[in-house]
Amino acid sequence: MGAVIVIATVLALLTPWLLRQPEPEVSSSLPPVPDVEIHTEVPDFTNYQDVKKKKAAFFEFLLPAVHAENLRILHQRERLLNLYQRWQQGETLSNDDQQWLQKMAEVYELSDETINDDLFTLLRRRIDIIPEMLVLVQAANESGWGTSRFATEGLNFFGQWCYKKGCGLIPSSRDDDGRHEVAKFDSVNASIRSYMRNINSHPAYLELRLIREEQRLDGEPVTAVKLIEGLHSYSEKGQHYIDILDDMIRVNRPIVKEINAAP
Repeated sequence: MGAVIVIATVLALLTPWLLRQPEPEVSSSLPPVPDVEIHTEVPDFTNYQDVKKKKAAFFEFLLPAVHAENLRILHQRERLLNLYQRWQQGETLSNDDQQWLQKMAEVYELSDETINDDLFTLLRRRIDIIPEMLVLVQAANESGWGTSRFATEGLNFFGQWCYKKGCGLIPSSRDDDGRHEVAKFDSVNASIRSYMRNINSHPAYLELRLIREEQRLDGEPVTAVKLIEGLHSYSEKGQHYIDILDDMIRVNRPIVKEINAAP
């Protein structure tokens, strides 16, 4: 497996509350987003007796789609920063560029699509990667290492909810007056994309996005260990959930590192 995304130049963000000036550096060295297998079925991970082999198989199953989705986001980010540089220089953006910005505002759930500095600031905060270790350990935790009913039947690896009748699977623990269902997806890839969009747009995860923004401003790599501190709202377990993810990252990072290093 071993495909490793090379994250290009550190892309700084404007943070008004820190009174810092943005210093975007636009790179043209990003590789194209690869075509990856679309998974519409989940392997039977219960067949593995060896725990390490089970974990490795789980990570290998998800990693190509995670890498591809992060690279797709980086391409969006690169275009955004390029447009922002031109905007700052007083250039009039083409209709195509304006339509793309408005589409990104819609995708990342911004209510105001007016093209101005505020829009660029918010999009730059939202259009950014989710570290692979964070994606992988949340998928493992939320799906029972790919064995939960929601993962095997709904291809939902992140416990994402939906509220339209018939949109997903009804949890057995749902209260009688509950309306939510656990969303069903057409593919595991779609589940990953929806999860990343949720993290990058939902108000509940603003803290995570601000932590990531601060890492960019400080010239640091975007890391899972720091970003998990912004996930208190993901689970009713609160800080205990954060502690669980932290332990999972520490224990499983060597396995993922070994997979990424494989020829």
